[in-house]
Amino acid sequence: MKKVAIIVAGGSGERMGTSIPKQFLKISGKEIVVYTIEKFLQAVSDLLVILVLPKAHFYRWEKIAKKFNLEHVLIAEGGSNRFESVQSGLSLVDSNTIVAIHDAVRPLVNSLTIQKAFDGVKLTGACIPVMKLNESIRELTNKGSNAVIRENFRLVQTPQCFKSELLKEAYSQPYQSIYTDDASVVENHGIKVSLVEGNVENIKITTPIDLALAKHLLKVKK
Repeated sequence: MKKVAIIVAGGSGERMGTSIPKQFLKISGKEIVVYTIEKFLQAVSDLLVILVLPKAHFYRWEKIAKKFNLEHVLIAEGGSNRFESVQSGLSLVDSNTIVAIHDAVRPLVNSLTIQKAFDGVKLTGACIPVMKLNESIRELTNKGSNAVIRENFRLVQTPQCFKSELLKEAYSQPYQSIYTDDASVVENHGIKVSLVEGNVENIKITTPIDLALAKHLLKVKK
């Protein structure tokens, strides 16, 4: 089957406290989104990459793509929320394809996580990487909070991979606030999601602390 990666880059940089959207912040002279795309191209051969971003940033991306030889990456216009942005990216995807959806600001995903997520689609048609929790957690209630067994919970990462027909059908549903990620969309459509182990450094860069950690890890990996 053909393989496609939809990289969702709709961040505004608000929580980062910057005027530049966080996917375009530079680490060692290279934009975060470039690191992310390169990870996928290194991990999977013959991969089509679709970058979803606000139309206002198309020109910015064109200059970046030319600099880093990424002009073959397809562009889709982002929507008002992540759900609509994924829908836009899916409009460029053919049938009989495995689709990976990944956050542009997760540049530290490794090749093994990407490959395991793609391979895991064979089980149920849907597969996501997750990590065990290292700290105790509590559930908030109307009366306060309760301790819960952390072994019953997992942290969810991307890329989240799906068969294209299944994913397109799930994304034909109206948007609901319960859709926190792509897995929740397909689960609401009655599809079981398989889990594979992610990589602990596959953080989502959202805050200045995340950025500082990513800068360190990317330098270490050079």
